[in-house]
Amino acid sequence: MSEAPAAARQAEPQLPPELRERRFIGVKETFGYTLFKASQEFNINKYSDRFIFDVLKIDFYYLSIVTAVGGVWDVINDMLIGTIVDKTRTRWGKFKPYLIAFAIPGTIGTCLYWMMPLLFPNKSAMDFSKFLMYFALAIGRETAGTFSGIAQTGMLATITPDPMDRTRLITISNVLAGFLGDQIPEFLMTLLIDAINMKKIALKMQSTYVFMGLFTTIVGGAAAFYFFIIGKERVMQSIERPSVLQGLKSIINNRPVLLMTLSDFLGSFSISTGMSNYYIDVLGMASIKLIVGIPGGFVSTPSFAWVPWARRHFSTKTLWLVGSYTGDFLMALVFLFGSIGGIKNGLYKRRLPMIIAIMIQETLFMFVFGIRRVIPQEMYNEAMDYCEWKNGYRTEGMTSVARGLASKLVSVFGSSLRSLLMKGFGYVQGAGYLKQSDRTKYFLFAMSTVIPFVTGSLGIIPKLFYNLTGKRKEMMYADLAARRAKVSKEASAGDAESIAKAAEAQKHLEK
Repeated sequence: MSEAPAAARQAEPQLPPELRERRFIGVKETFGYTLFKASQEFNINKYSDRFIFDVLKIDFYYLSIVTAVGGVWDVINDMLIGTIVDKTRTRWGKFKPYLIAFAIPGTIGTCLYWMMPLLFPNKSAMDFSKFLMYFALAIGRETAGTFSGIAQTGMLATITPDPMDRTRLITISNVLAGFLGDQIPEFLMTLLIDAINMKKIALKMQSTYVFMGLFTTIVGGAAAFYFFIIGKERVMQSIERPSVLQGLKSIINNRPVLLMTLSDFLGSFSISTGMSNYYIDVLGMASIKLIVGIPGGFVSTPSFAWVPWARRHFSTKTLWLVGSYTGDFLMALVFLFGSIGGIKNGLYKRRLPMIIAIMIQETLFMFVFGIRRVIPQEMYNEAMDYCEWKNGYRTEGMTSVARGLASKLVSVFGSSLRSLLMKGFGYVQGAGYLKQSDRTKYFLFAMSTVIPFVTGSLGIIPKLFYNLTGKRKEMMYADLAARRAKVSKEASAGDAESIAKAAEAQKHLEK
């Protein structure tokens, strides 16, 4: 009983009524963002590894080269693109032009990726021409994806000046996206993979991947493009474009961003081969993923309903910790259970016990699913508001880059290491249904359960020092509301004197 008052003392206070009651985002834009949210899950990307292992067949050594070189390029282009985006000022906004400009090229590049088995039929895993195209697509898609990723993150941070309105949009879109069937392609692909492996249907694995990849890419791209057209940016950017030094300053003196960046960096040491590989190569059924998620499916959507209550009663720091690590901790317990019996006769190879264990883990994790989806996204948006409050300008581009930069430096090494580990533990590409050795199977089990938790656990430490909460956050939004109203009122007069005053006011804020 003594814990409840302590939790209440850490709770987020209510913001002023004038901030809570404002609604900027209408039904049309909410629907558009929901379509965009659904489009992000309307794919078969979780089986991209299987696509490479079983269909396209790019050798692990080649994959490690692509990961290393692509990762270095990713770091370089992030800095350049972040600066370009932060300096952008157009009549359509800061981010919208990039979303529209890269929507179609990005869709075409992804279509070519899924079509590669048709372009290189019967080529070996070491075929150099196939490797070159895979490499070129990886670099091109990464560049376009960086522009789009920064712009998407920035668009959400500026779509409304009201933090409660923004949280409402994030929550509604996450809930409704499920009703639009965002995960139907993954569900179908799971069933098709099992049916093909077990010879229940006459379809070929290659044609299935190509069709599903093209279909989801085109449909998802069209849904996202609709939001890019109708979406609006409503948070005014500073009149003067921030310099590179100002962008770096805004990151260094932004404590919330530094803590999130450090947490991402330490957490990126996590290494995993993914549960899909364990389900297919060890338990022999990709559709186990669907089975274990059935009870949790009844919990995941309702979990969003108690996010507003949780924000009122618990601090952002507490919710961040709970949402980030509940699932990983429970999965470590699954590893201990599956290891009973050792490598040769362990429970990890038996379907029924593992289905029950993972089903329990999935169900318990779904109770915090809403928190995991809403809180980190809203924390980034709050950090951008903090940047504006402290510096007088917003640097969504550079901040987005900074958050991912340190993590990507580690991920370059981690992804390359993962490919080499797969090779070192004897994983044979295209070996066939359930043909991996016991040693390889146990490796896949550990790399999908306990190893990700252990290798990424240092990311917990920075979360303990997060402090944009309580009265401090309340004061920040009250000040921002007053500043924005003043600058907007002066600029809306339209005459030269008022515009000059608005510019001067903005310069004063930046000082």
